[in-house]
Amino acid sequence: MGKAIIPVVIANGASLSPSVYLDKGVLSAIHMPAAWDTANLTFQGSNDNFTFDSVYNDAGTEFTITAVASRYIIVTTTNTANLAGLMYIKVRSGTAGVPVNQTAARTLLLVVQDI
Repeated sequence: MGKAIIPVVIANGASLSPSVYLDKGVLSAIHMPAAWDTANLTFQGSNDNFTFDSVYNDAGTEFTITAVASRYIIVTTTNTANLAGLMYIKVRSGTAGVPVNQTAARTLLLVVQDI
């Protein structure tokens, strides 16, 4: 695969994207849309594209990426490791405990790189 740019849409009135197949890749960057209702990003993960759970690190903290509109966010190697074992992810606006519904459809561009 090399690098792939995968658009993912969080629908109007929703906080969670459809699933994204990472294949053998890892998330390396996220390009945020120009309009974004204030919220950080968290994730759900799955290896079967059926059962999804919120992603936490080994310290028991929900894996979170600070996000604002019109940013290209580099996902550091340390953070990439939090998602490395997953074949499918869903991107969430907000957290598992406090999801933030977007007030319009928002398209994020995920940059996935082979490992």
